[in-house]
Amino acid sequence: MKDERVKVAVLGGGAWGTALATVAARGGHHVALYARDAESVNDINLNKRNERYLPDISLADGIQASTNPADVLKDAAIVLAAFPAQAMRDALGGIASHVPPSASIVLCAKGIERSTGRLISEVVAEALPGHAVSALSGPSFATDVARGLPTAVTIASTELETADRLALLLSGPAFRCYSTDDLVGVEIGGALKNVLALAAGAATGRGLGASALAALVTRGFAELRRIAQALGARPETVMGLSGLGDLMLTCSSPQSRNYSYGMALGAGKPLEGLPLAEGVATAPIAAEICAKRGIDAPIIMAVTALLARHLTIDEAVTALLNRPLKTED
Repeated sequence: MKDERVKVAVLGGGAWGTALATVAARGGHHVALYARDAESVNDINLNKRNERYLPDISLADGIQASTNPADVLKDAAIVLAAFPAQAMRDALGGIASHVPPSASIVLCAKGIERSTGRLISEVVAEALPGHAVSALSGPSFATDVARGLPTAVTIASTELETADRLALLLSGPAFRCYSTDDLVGVEIGGALKNVLALAAGAATGRGLGASALAALVTRGFAELRRIAQALGARPETVMGLSGLGDLMLTCSSPQSRNYSYGMALGAGKPLEGLPLAEGVATAPIAAEICAKRGIDAPIIMAVTALLARHLTIDEAVTALLNRPLKTED
């Protein structure tokens, strides 16, 4: 039932976790948010703001933040895991004993675990055995979501009935959730678009022009399709919100951390101190997976070499332009 109200626990007090907490609170759910930063917790509870991560945005009423995971997770029906992808295993492992056995776990981070090559849903399943794991992904900036601007995303689970129920519970007037049982497809789209956004940002930062950017994004999407197909994803998933939609958003705006990081890379600016860009960790493991499986992914390979300082951006562009001519796939 659309009018069903449940307790939603949000794990992660950064911009994305706070934005998702606001969505759930606007939907009438009882929302508890776990964050390790006491200052952000106090700001949310006392001022209905999270100035550190979402400056100048008023949050929805009804969010109770805490640094105590046991309090946040008690009686939760839905757990939105919004920790950074590369920190997900350790972060969940530290609080696993507090997660209610019946809770639905919704993964809200995008990436591939660098140390193992596992999708983050597999990491969550290992950290929280026995729980059903779903994923929320799609073209969505935290600031837009927190402000209540129109946004559409995909919720995926291997069980379509679970995805349907979560989509119904988490949808709101300005936050529309579509459902699918293609969990792999949704995760691959979310992870690889971050790598391709680094490439798009680097092209922009180097001043290569709009034509080069369009070609890069289009050919990058062809790589994403090839990789997703090789890993068992369905083509329609990659063409949807969590694939093409997310790629379009992430490769077109400095609001994207990956695009901004790529811009700094392409412009030769210092990278130290820049906000976390998940594509930096995902690129090398994605390249490794492609190499092992024999998947043609020249842009992802070029991004990986660029990040490792094995190539300059000019050398990477030259190498891409001098690849053997072929029919478009």
